Amino acid sequence: MELEGGCYCSAVRYAVAGMPVFKALCYCRACQHVAGGGPQYFMLVPELGFSITKGTPASFARSDLEAAVTRSFCRTCGTHLFTRRPGLDGVILKVGTLDEPGRFDAPRAAIFVAEKQPFHRIPDDLPQFAGLPPPAS
Repeated sequence: MELEGGCYCSAVRYAVAGMPVFKALCYCRACQHVAGGGPQYFMLVPELGFSITKGTPASFARSDLEAAVTRSFCRTCGTHLFTRRPGLDGVILKVGTLDEPGRFDAPRAAIFVAEKQPFHRIPDDLPQFAGLPPPAS
């Protein structure tokens, strides 16, 4: 699968080659902050197939958290593009930044639902996990 995307102002662009490893909705409190209240639609893509093709994103990681994720965003328009988590071999790509977000198709799970808000709605047929799903065996 070939995907392209970028930020709102087009200062940062990326390309992805390879199939997504996982597609989900994240309801963690950090994602709610970044998304403005809702869950984050994301796909985990292989690190080797991900590349920045234009610009240089800014990055942020909380210094007060052990093993904090690094969130990358456009320094011009502020669009949150992707996240990297220590120990995870892949890039957590924000679906709204894809040129063709419809190619996401559908999430396969809802994660961190223990942190969701009362107004959040999860499709009935979507597997739910209080935190991260167990490792695939």
